[in-house]
Amino acid sequence: MSLPPSSSESSQGFDRLAEPVQRWIWHQGWETLHEIQERSISAILDHERDVIIAAATAQGKTEAAFLPLVSSVLHASEKTGFDLVYLSPLKALINDQFERLQDLGERADLPVYPWHGDISLNIKQRARRKPRGILMITPESLEAFFILRGHEVPRVFQGVQAVVIDELHAFLGNERGIHVRSLLTRMEQSTGRRIRRVGLSATLQDMHLVREYLRPEDPKDVDVLEDKASQFWLKAQIRGYLKKGQVSDEKDPDDHDRQTHEVVKHLSKTLRGKRNLIFAGSRQNVEFYADALRQYSEKNRWPLEFFPHHASLSKDHRVGLEERLKSHPATTAVCTTTLELGIDIGEIESVAQIGPAFSVSSLRQRLGRSGRRKDVPAVLRIYQIETDPGSDSHLLDRLFLGLIQSIAMMELLRQKWCEPPSPQALHLSTLTHQILSVIAEHGGTSASHLYETLCLRGPFLRVTRSLFARLLRQIGSPDVALIEQGADGTLLLGKAGERITEHYSFYAVFQTPEEYRIIADHQELGTLPISMVLTQDMTIVFSGRRWRILRIHDREKIIEVTSDRVGKPLSFGGEGGLLHDRVVAEMRNVLKGTEVPVYLDAMATELLEDARVTFQRLNLDETYVVKIRERHALIATWVGTIKSSTLALVLSGMGYSVDCYDGFLDVTWTSELPPVMIALSQIAHSDASICQQSISPKATLQTEKFHRFLSTDLLMEDAASSRLDFEAMPTLARTLISSIQ
Repeated sequence: MSLPPSSSESSQGFDRLAEPVQRWIWHQGWETLHEIQERSISAILDHERDVIIAAATAQGKTEAAFLPLVSSVLHASEKTGFDLVYLSPLKALINDQFERLQDLGERADLPVYPWHGDISLNIKQRARRKPRGILMITPESLEAFFILRGHEVPRVFQGVQAVVIDELHAFLGNERGIHVRSLLTRMEQSTGRRIRRVGLSATLQDMHLVREYLRPEDPKDVDVLEDKASQFWLKAQIRGYLKKGQVSDEKDPDDHDRQTHEVVKHLSKTLRGKRNLIFAGSRQNVEFYADALRQYSEKNRWPLEFFPHHASLSKDHRVGLEERLKSHPATTAVCTTTLELGIDIGEIESVAQIGPAFSVSSLRQRLGRSGRRKDVPAVLRIYQIETDPGSDSHLLDRLFLGLIQSIAMMELLRQKWCEPPSPQALHLSTLTHQILSVIAEHGGTSASHLYETLCLRGPFLRVTRSLFARLLRQIGSPDVALIEQGADGTLLLGKAGERITEHYSFYAVFQTPEEYRIIADHQELGTLPISMVLTQDMTIVFSGRRWRILRIHDREKIIEVTSDRVGKPLSFGGEGGLLHDRVVAEMRNVLKGTEVPVYLDAMATELLEDARVTFQRLNLDETYVVKIRERHALIATWVGTIKSSTLALVLSGMGYSVDCYDGFLDVTWTSELPPVMIALSQIAHSDASICQQSISPKATLQTEKFHRFLSTDLLMEDAASSRLDFEAMPTLARTLISSIQ
């Protein structure tokens, strides 16, 4: 039986694919290949260079990689071990992609093996006995393979022609991403040869940094294929809601509930009978809105269509909802970031966002879920509840910064901008993890082998020999005991290291942000995930109120607070995370401007106009430092989370009381201290090292999994490479001073 002409007449790429792959395409009923698929065929078949395939969701990135890769495997001479490795950040994504690749594998006579914590031991044993075909695995399962079966690594991966890294953008700039790069380097060292890397990614702002991530030693040799045709048509609206201020005897305690009810009412009215996603931020918010939507449906005797989806729910619940999204036309998932990545959940008609997203790239990724069909728009609705500022309100409440952030992100989305990958940090927590992993894999090794494997040839390029030696001494100290040294100099796992590496929880380098218990007057208020540096006397917002930090207990994970009654809490930052400088700069542009975006409803328009009046009244267009009263000033930094929080910590270390918001600092001081402008002048004439030395030793610096084993000086160096920016402080201080001269 011969193949029909189908797409071969118009596709040169189709003709170059192996016949089983061509038959698979014909069986799918495809009339043509996507543009990105055509380009990837020649890019992958013509040479052995690394490749990044960048396109929006549902543009066929997976097939763009595997159609030519499977063809190259079939054309190559047979080798021992797996032919291709697919690396995914999510088990659910592996399960989803397995269904898509299994049929292709069967037609090409290539077995496809999923491998993660939920896969049966029998499947894994079959894969180990006769490794060939495609291995689909998570970074954590690959880590476990190195530790538990290190002696099998050369045999199992000897024949690998390429590693496909899905959702590459999810690995950029975080500890999980550096972990993946370390595992890939160790795989190459174990097999004694270079292995091609193929990254699948959403289109990002700075592809040079993505190249550097994929192949740091030779980024210019990485080909980037971007799908310019995958632009989407967007229909968007930002809806504003105004609730009354902090509840007191004189104010209506039910007003906040009424505003939430209005949001729930609009969501129900608009989304019922369709497939939708509602991104509600925290797990607590997800449960709250899912429950409110359920109650509203029951009250109106409507079928239940709204269901929660987050990582704490059972696997059966999550998988069941994902299947319902594919098959049931009337289903809406209220979710955290769990449905942001590329799990196939079918055609989504619209996306709702409650409060501002934490990044433009995240918002863009979510939008990729909607508007997949040709000539069908992606639909986005953002719901922003603001507080009506009263006479006792905080000055910044009058700027409605949550709304302004949402508008800024929408404008940046229209400008086709998104956050670039973060520059390379030290990642000392992940390096500690990998030191233990390599020692466990080999049963012991030398310090020089560790440094060569992980730093010289691995991803921890910024770690010098002296810093590496300090880290080894720290984790080998008697009170830490992660490693120890044998009589011949070999590094071995210490008692604590053995205990940690033997537990399954070791395989993941990441953890959710540290949960600290919040205690006020010996009463626990709840827990708060900590992702930024905090110190004594700073103010946090929790449970709708402002709290002044009294003491931080890192070992017990406790923050003691007292009520801060100066003004009302500032609700800003959406889902949390680090806002980029460009986002805050765009917020300033929104406040400075006069044009009203067409996507705002009437209330959002009114709030924007009120915020602009306040912006002009405070003269924030001209000055960065506003005197509120004696020994109290508002500093408009107009920079993102990292620089703003660094300046806050430096000023706090100098004795000033600082409340830090993205783009703003609220500073007060006692009569014993000079005006804050004098402090800014001192910072402007100092250098990064002096700024760093001013940080209080009481600052909490433990934000990653293995930080608890590091000394204060190592923690500070790690923070300075990623979450603090001391180098920028003198320039920032000079900019602030210049605005009032």
